[in-house]
Amino acid sequence: MTSGMRTVIYPVKDLGQAKQLYSTLLGVEPDMDAAYYVGYSLGDQHLGLDPNGHAQGMTGPLGYWHVDDVQATLDRLVGAGALERQPVRDVGGGRLIASVTDPDGNVIGLVQAPG
Repeated sequence: MTSGMRTVIYPVKDLGQAKQLYSTLLGVEPDMDAAYYVGYSLGDQHLGLDPNGHAQGMTGPLGYWHVDDVQATLDRLVGAGALERQPVRDVGGGRLIASVTDPDGNVIGLVQAPG
């Protein structure tokens, strides 16, 4: 079951500069602030800054759909014509992500919460 697109990750080249800009834009400080990721929680929305995003092939912001079972959703989307872009992987603490590309080249991110 999909519960909506609630996470958007931006690839950034200068994490410090991006953190300053997005903190100013959002009017809050990040609730996750590490050398490998900066994240902001805004109600039930999450905005992340990934300094490794470009190296992982990200060319712009990527929206992540929150799902109950990331592998099953990935399999269903591939069966419906999507191409697997990134297989399921744990990004820490049991949070699983994956992504596919639709037939028009649009990237769809998937995320499954831990537990």
